[in-house]
This record gives sequence, C-alpha cells and structure tokens, in this order.
Amino acid sequence: MLQLLNNITHKDLRVITQRGARWGDDVMSAPVTPDEFRKLQAHYPIVFKPDGQGSFLPVVLFGLKDCQNLFLDEAGWDADYLPLSMQRMPFSIGLAEDEMRMMVDMASPRISTGAEGEAVFLPHGGTTEFIERANSVLRTLHEGLQAMPDFVRMLQTHELLEPFVLDVEHPDGSRGQLRGFHILHEERLAALDAATVGLLHQADYLQPIYMAIASLSNFTRLIARHLAKG
Repeated sequence: MLQLLNNITHKDLRVITQRGARWGDDVMSAPVTPDEFRKLQAHYPIVFKPDGQGSFLPVVLFGLKDCQNLFLDEAGWDADYLPLSMQRMPFSIGLAEDEMRMMVDMASPRISTGAEGEAVFLPHGGTTEFIERANSVLRTLHEGLQAMPDFVRMLQTHELLEPFVLDVEHPDGSRGQLRGFHILHEERLAALDAATVGLLHQADYLQPIYMAIASLSNFTRLIARHLAKG
C-alpha cells in the first residue's frame, strides 16, 4: 500500500533497518544499475534477466532458487555492499502533481509499529538524517535506472548477451539447473572492432561490462554458500 510520504500522516513513522528474512530480504535476486557494478562485482554474480518486452534487466543473484538469499545469516547481511534497490526499501519514487515525490510502502515488513527502527521525521516535523540518506539512495537509483536502457540496448545491438545454464548439485545429492538468465559473451566482446570499442568507451560502458564479466567468478562462492547451508 503506497502512500505519499508526509510529516503529518507519517509523523511517528519508524523503519526497521536490520537485515533478515522476516523483513523481506529472502529474495533470490535484485535489480541493479551499471553504476553499481564495480561495488557489486566483489560479492555477487551480475547477470541479465529478460524483461518480457524484448529487453533485459541487470540483476545480482543472492541465491540459486526462488526465495533463497544465501547472504543472510544471524548477524544480518554477509556482504559489504547492498544493492540500491534493496537499500531503498520501503521507499520508492512516485509522481504527484507532475513532480517526483517520495513514497512509502505501508505494507512493508520494515514498517515499525512500535519504538523499534529509525525515525523518519523529527518531533517538530523536520526530516531526519535517516530519511535524507534514503532520499539520496532513491535519487541515485532513479538516475541509474534512467540511464540503463541505453546500456542494455548497446549490449543487444552488438549481440553481447548470451543465455547460460548453471548446473547445481544440491546438498542431498540431487541436481538442478539455474536457467532464465543471460551473461556477457566474452568472445564477441573480444572480437569487436576498434571503432565499436571506442564507442563503448565514450559512453562509459566498458567498465561496467568488464565488471559484470569479473563478477561471474562469484558463482563459485555462491555455490559454496549453497552447499554449506545444506
């Protein structure tokens, strides 16, 4: 239930910032933006998910099956960087009177019903540092999402995305496969002519491309986490 955030209706609103399944973090993947790839590649595999409309959405994988997040433990989230799309919860950007405004999902498990959590507004109605940071996250995420279609379109134009299948052995000895995602095609990337590489460089796309490729080494660690959790 999305509501336009304001200091009257939500004057006592608090948001739980801890990480765990009970607060909605038990997800297999999360959308990400190319600007994040450098930070993401140290922890998660970056792959591309078909959006059902002929394009793709870059996502990071936290698990190997639905509702599995292998980065959650008793202490919280076991990684140094959290994708912006996860950081923003329970807030989002909406349009109100043709202006971008901050929205809050009142149905989110992160909404506190007591004294727990971070306050959104000060007693006199001003905004807290917490909500200022959340607003900054939303702006950065919005800018990244606005620029993303051009990045993906360039990858598609040069046929740099290919489907892949990951064979996974489960702790009980059964085997499964991770399907439905694409990764960057390294051989096609290496075969691009100098003019095309120059265009990718001018558009600042080369770094996120190489970061996405480097991130695939995290599949080894992701499988290890999967096996360790039994």
